[in-house]
Amino acid sequence: MKHRLLKTRVIVNPASNNGKTRHRWSEIKEGLKSFFKEFKYDFTERPFQATELAREALKEGTELLIGVGGDGTVNEIANGFFDQQKVINPQATLGIVPSGTGCDLTRSLNIPRNLKNAIKFISEAPDQSIDVGRVNYSSPDGQQASRYFLNIADFGLGGEVVRKVNEERLKRKASSYVRCLIETMISFRGQKVRVAVNDQPEVSGHYLIGAIANGRIFGKGLKIAPLAKLDDNLFDIVLVKSLKFIEFCLHGWKLINGSHLSYHKVTMLRGRQIKVFPLTPEPVLIELDGEQVGRLPASFEIIPSSLQVKGFLKKE
Repeated sequence: MKHRLLKTRVIVNPASNNGKTRHRWSEIKEGLKSFFKEFKYDFTERPFQATELAREALKEGTELLIGVGGDGTVNEIANGFFDQQKVINPQATLGIVPSGTGCDLTRSLNIPRNLKNAIKFISEAPDQSIDVGRVNYSSPDGQQASRYFLNIADFGLGGEVVRKVNEERLKRKASSYVRCLIETMISFRGQKVRVAVNDQPEVSGHYLIGAIANGRIFGKGLKIAPLAKLDDNLFDIVLVKSLKFIEFCLHGWKLINGSHLSYHKVTMLRGRQIKVFPLTPEPVLIELDGEQVGRLPASFEIIPSSLQVKGFLKKE
């Protein structure tokens, strides 16, 4: 049954999934036509263009905005739902067609990876209000910057791995997240930071990973915050102290199934406002939804129930 009511716009990142999205577009477009009577679509050609396209579409009255790409594409589109720190249209909804090397957010929304099923899912799934994170941070040139994120922001290992992946892409080398993760783990020992959560006593330590989690999963399937919920108005903050490489080899598998929270080098906190300060002279990199954007210091704030998405939140 075709969707006949909502004004629909599709934003496509043709470079996602290592360029496979571009080659699959005709198949994706035909799939969309099976469920949506009318829609316009745009291809992105440069970073952050998806944010501009989304903002423009919403101001023109778009009610359903469908993103085709990975977590980075969805993050850019989600940022376009906001203008001057306000939601442009609280009734507008985000749908996702997973087509990226990393689609971790879709796991928390229980979106199928199969193309036809994912498109059908958008036409049938209910609108769900989810929380959105907002972070103020230091950009690479030292200026203050602000962005929204849907899934997970983290500092330390995640930022270093994404930096390495990006460097290899610039050198036109085949970039594998898992390989870059292992190579980074061999040399990266974590960094010392100070963390303030709400009005609780501050904690400080030498951390390998610091995740400010709205969703549960990052890093191509690692369940870093297995108890996090997209609609509970709280971040789960997961801090992993420095691990020797042999420790990571012995216990790193726990990140895959989410059993790491009981490990003695892991701390979990919950809160709506978090501030993180570096206690080291070298930059502590942060990444949002898989994109390396800047460095600490940074402050994180949850914006409750501020975005509607197509998904199912309760099923684990």
